[in-house]
Amino acid sequence: MHLHKYEKWWLIFGVGALITFLIVLGFGAFYIGTHPQSHGITIDPENIEAEEAFKPENLGLTKVDEGQYVLNVVATAFNYDLGKDEDGNPVKHIQIPKGSTVLIQATTPDVVHGFNIAGTNANMMIEPGYISSMEVTLNTSGEFTLLCNEYCGVGHHMMYATVEVTE
Repeated sequence: MHLHKYEKWWLIFGVGALITFLIVLGFGAFYIGTHPQSHGITIDPENIEAEEAFKPENLGLTKVDEGQYVLNVVATAFNYDLGKDEDGNPVKHIQIPKGSTVLIQATTPDVVHGFNIAGTNANMMIEPGYISSMEVTLNTSGEFTLLCNEYCGVGHHMMYATVEVTE
């Protein structure tokens, strides 16, 4: 079999790039210890209220300490459940003081949803059977939209809430 000069060069380049990629990947995986997340907390999607954080009275924003908050959210078909107000109406607007650190914990009983507070670095995927959590510090005041960035059905565009970061 006869290979042209340029075919040999491209073959050497391709094999060299593959070997380099595998060495870098192996170095990162074995020497540095980087690996995919494996400490996911599981939950029964048919009984999310069995978990203390997702009982109806614990949903929404809770102050833990000075400048420390926990936001428990249940994402369902076309709705973010952030708890109820004093009159029993669903909460669609939450206020968080500027500079606060917020631990966001979210789950869903039905399909995959997204959790994105537009304009911040709060962005995660919410999957049935898992508790997604993320800690963010909100340093910019203003009004931000909490939206679902994973298509979840025909009412997907109606899945939003407002997060206000106050001075």
